[in-house]
Amino acid sequence: MTMLVITLLALLGFHSAAAAQDQSVTTLLTRLETREELKPLKTVVVARDGETIAEKGYRGHTPSESTNIKSASKSIVSALVGIAIDKGLLDGPEQKIAPLLKEDLPSQADPRINDITIGNLLSMQAGLGRMSGPNYGRWVSSRNWVRFALAQPFDDEPGGRMLYSTASTHLLSAILTKVGGKPTLALAREWLDPVEGFRIGAWERDPQGIYLGGNQMAMSARSLLAFGELYRNRGRTADGRQVVPADWVELSWRPRTASRFTGDGYGYGWFTRRIGDEDVYYAWGYGGQMLYIVPSLNLTVVMTSDESGPSARNSYRDALHGVLAEIISTAKAD
Repeated sequence: MTMLVITLLALLGFHSAAAAQDQSVTTLLTRLETREELKPLKTVVVARDGETIAEKGYRGHTPSESTNIKSASKSIVSALVGIAIDKGLLDGPEQKIAPLLKEDLPSQADPRINDITIGNLLSMQAGLGRMSGPNYGRWVSSRNWVRFALAQPFDDEPGGRMLYSTASTHLLSAILTKVGGKPTLALAREWLDPVEGFRIGAWERDPQGIYLGGNQMAMSARSLLAFGELYRNRGRTADGRQVVPADWVELSWRPRTASRFTGDGYGYGWFTRRIGDEDVYYAWGYGGQMLYIVPSLNLTVVMTSDESGPSARNSYRDALHGVLAEIISTAKAD
C-alpha cells in the first residue's frame, strides 16, 4: 500500500469520525427540545476547533436572530479594556479611576474612592454599593448613572469581596468613552472589526449618551460565538490577527474573587468553573445567556434564552451547565 493511499485512508477516517461527532452533538441538541426544564432555551451553537459542528433553534428562534445578551456583555467590555491598555490609552489594571472620572466624583467623596482601580471594576471588587439586583431600577432611573454609582456608600474596601454590580462595568464604559474619544459602541465596532461574524446591534445608553457597560446589548448567538472563538484562540482571529492581547485573555480568566452564591471564580468579566471534569470559562447574562469556552477540548458553546426570567434562583442556569456537561461528554466519547 502506497503512502498516498495510507494518507487518504487516514483522512477518510478522520472525516468519518468528525461527521460522527457532528451527528452525535446534533442529536443531543434536538433532544433538548422536549425537556421541560429547558423551556426558556432559544438557541444552542457548538463549535470545535473553530468550526460549527451543531446548532439548533427552539420554538421558532434561530441562531442568527438578535437577542439581549444581558450581562454576558461584561466580557466584551473587558476585552475593550484590554485593547485600550494595549493601545496605551489606559495604563493597566492598577490604574486609579478617580482622575479619569473626576468631573463626576461626589463633592464629599469617601477617601476610599481614590483607591478604586480599573482592575477592581473588572473583578467586581470596587467596594461601592451594588447597582444590580434590587438596586438596578433606581440606578437606571437616575439622571446621571456615572455620578449616582460613584456616590454610593462603600459596602467593602476596594479590592475586597465580590460585589456584583453592573455599575462597575458602566464606569468602565464611561472611561473607555473618555480615553478613546468615541462612544463605546464605535470603539467596539472599530477594534473588534477584524473578528469575522462579530456584530453588536442595538445597545442602550444612559442620559449622557454613554453606552450601558455590561447590559442591554443585542447580539446573535453566532456573533457571540465569534467573540468566544476570539478568546479561545487567545485573542487571535482565524487568520492570525492579534486583536485582544494574549496576556489579557490569561489575566481575564485568572480568578481574583468568587461568587458568594455559587463559589465560581471570577476574573476580569469571566466566571470559571469545573464542568464535565474540564476547566470552563464562561460569560453569563440574566435569563440564561451563556458563552462557554472549554480550552482543553477546543470547544466554544453559546446558549441563548428568554431574557425575561431569572436563571440563577430557579436552577435554570444549573440546567444549562448540565447541557454543557453533556456536550463535553459527547465530544470526549467521539
